[in-house]
Amino acid sequence: MKKFAQLFLSLDETNKTNEKIKVIKEYLLSVSDADKINMLALFTGRKPKRPINATQLKQWALELSEIPEWLFKESYDVVGDLAETLSLLLPEPQHQQDRSLSSWVEEIKSLRKLSDEGKKEWLLDSLDQMERQEKFVFLKLLTSSFRVGVSQSLVVKAISQISGLETPTLTHRIMGNWEPETFSYQDLTAEEDGTTDISRPYPFFLAYPIQETSEIKKSAEELQIALGNATEWQAEFKWDGIRAQLIKRADEIFIWSRGEELATDKFPELHPFMLNLPNGTVLDGEILAFKENQPLPFNILQTRIGRKTISKKMLVDNPVAFIAYDVMEFENLDLRSKSQEDRRKVLEQIQSSSTHQEIFRISEIITANDWEKLAIAREQAREMMAEGLMLKRKTATYQVGRKRGDWWKWKIDPLSVDAVMIYAQKGHGRRADLYTDYTFAVWDGDKLVPFAKAYSGLTDKEIAKVDNFIKRNTLERFGPVRTVKPELVFEIGFEGINRSSRHKSGIALRFPRILRWRIDKKKEEADTLESLILLLQE
Repeated sequence: MKKFAQLFLSLDETNKTNEKIKVIKEYLLSVSDADKINMLALFTGRKPKRPINATQLKQWALELSEIPEWLFKESYDVVGDLAETLSLLLPEPQHQQDRSLSSWVEEIKSLRKLSDEGKKEWLLDSLDQMERQEKFVFLKLLTSSFRVGVSQSLVVKAISQISGLETPTLTHRIMGNWEPETFSYQDLTAEEDGTTDISRPYPFFLAYPIQETSEIKKSAEELQIALGNATEWQAEFKWDGIRAQLIKRADEIFIWSRGEELATDKFPELHPFMLNLPNGTVLDGEILAFKENQPLPFNILQTRIGRKTISKKMLVDNPVAFIAYDVMEFENLDLRSKSQEDRRKVLEQIQSSSTHQEIFRISEIITANDWEKLAIAREQAREMMAEGLMLKRKTATYQVGRKRGDWWKWKIDPLSVDAVMIYAQKGHGRRADLYTDYTFAVWDGDKLVPFAKAYSGLTDKEIAKVDNFIKRNTLERFGPVRTVKPELVFEIGFEGINRSSRHKSGIALRFPRILRWRIDKKKEEADTLESLILLLQE
């Protein structure tokens, strides 16, 4: 566990890509294959389910530390993270041992079988074996709050450099449902995959954004220079749904989300057309809420996400459709090396022969000979319930991950309002000592009503200035949250707005983020709740 804790610390202390790859490689070369595959599982979001709740963890750890409750609360208010607070308060180990990551993960997974008394005994004994940094990482695993600032692609790159296997091969092998108990490091790095997992999806090809702001636009001339003729590109609307791969192999069907969650049971209305697909077919596209021949807002689709069962009423009230925009496999042949144009022809052939075209749709190509016409189409995206345009080079192969050059997303300008910051909370990782998570409010008469949280969009210098303001202008404290003097105004951007009975303001925003700090504005100039309500999509 010492080596894994040191890996976590080293990764948290650097933001240099090459340095992160270096420390991952050093870790991989120093541990067993079992620890390697467990590290990969944790770094790709495959965490053990939480076996001990936060209340139990706190109570039992405080017994070991022998500190009063009030001191823990004061410490937690300063630190803002349960695992870190406890790791700082717990005593030095009396029976120190250095056990492997894999043995700890195995024990954590088996804890559910124990009684509360058995869990407590195990926890206190375990904490007495670890140094402070180990305790911190260990407690993160126990609370299911383990996060590390490393992308999957960096871990794969490190494994590629050690194993000699290509990164696309490794990326494909770790897609889908797997656990360290059923998928070993040897399976991952074998020369021949030899897998018979018919459910395994392909890695998604991700588009690069065309960078624009509300003040800096891309002209047709700039796009012509950067991308060439518009006729070299396949343009489609960028739909606002759930990116998914639909698979049919060996008479079985599978629906995978981009987040690698198996969602086959969530969308039963897609099953009939999938069952009619030829075996060995993998489609890429978007699942949308869809009714009366048109897409619906994303919040309607959200009502079906996270539900264990989908009722008949929900199927009627919130139906979905699949809009396909690519095909990676057809009749058991991998088509990813084919051109965009060639794959499109195959996709059109598959969709046109379907008897379920009201559910199985195809993303229409926007015909335009120049960038001016595409710019006009982009401005119409919001009316289509779309986020903008997708631009795909007609000669492009289907690649792995986010690659610059062949797929671009040209999103419409976000909606925006000016809002006042009223609450703040400390961040995580290298920003754990800075207030970086903010709550914003707008005016409702003479009262400020909170309506959104955001933590991204400011530079490091701006964060430092805001942090200094928060510390000097705190009005109240509620645990890790500070109530701040309402003075700073920020422009908040968002992709959509919908009614919400769960929020005090009565609205919920989609993808809120800070566009800029409005130093030029006073709090009285912030927007109103009424102006937000006017933006609601009826």
